[in-house]
Amino acid sequence: MKTAKVEYREMLGRIDDIGFDNPMASNVYMSFIFFSVYRSAKGKITIDSLRVISREVISWKPLRFIVFFIDANKPSGIKAIRKNMLKNAQWLEDHPEYKEVSWDFNFDDQKHIDGFYYHFTQCPLNNFARREGLLDVLPVMCEMDHFTADLMHAKLFRENTLASGGCLCDYWFVGNKLKDPR
Repeated sequence: MKTAKVEYREMLGRIDDIGFDNPMASNVYMSFIFFSVYRSAKGKITIDSLRVISREVISWKPLRFIVFFIDANKPSGIKAIRKNMLKNAQWLEDHPEYKEVSWDFNFDDQKHIDGFYYHFTQCPLNNFARREGLLDVLPVMCEMDHFTADLMHAKLFRENTLASGGCLCDYWFVGNKLKDPR
């Protein structure tokens, strides 16, 4: 853990500056915990073990409480998810100096009847993982999106991720009580 702490700090110095107050920065901070532990373990933690660890972290009770109030089965829940993503996109509009390195938000309210859809074609975590030789670890971070959706009583449907070589990361959230809307 001591070497992971040092590695974490060094990683923060090597990622593109996306803005310290970027509301999406928490994705970097969380992912770097896993990246640094994985790298510091020098092969003693496998990708599958890291997957188990990430599930344990995301199911931590205090974390579950943070998103407990969002229920994607209610219109207010989908609106809350949408509002949060629009707020994140607005931050980027207000800080254009980070547009070349931060997530780019692309919303499409017409793509699906149910839920909320958006996608990214740019992700600083993807760029970092490719530069740092951590592309094998990045899909574990992408999988955490599904666990987060579950905390909000949602299903996340996804066809592509940048980590798997796709041209975008897509997010389609619907309530988890809705029959498969595809």
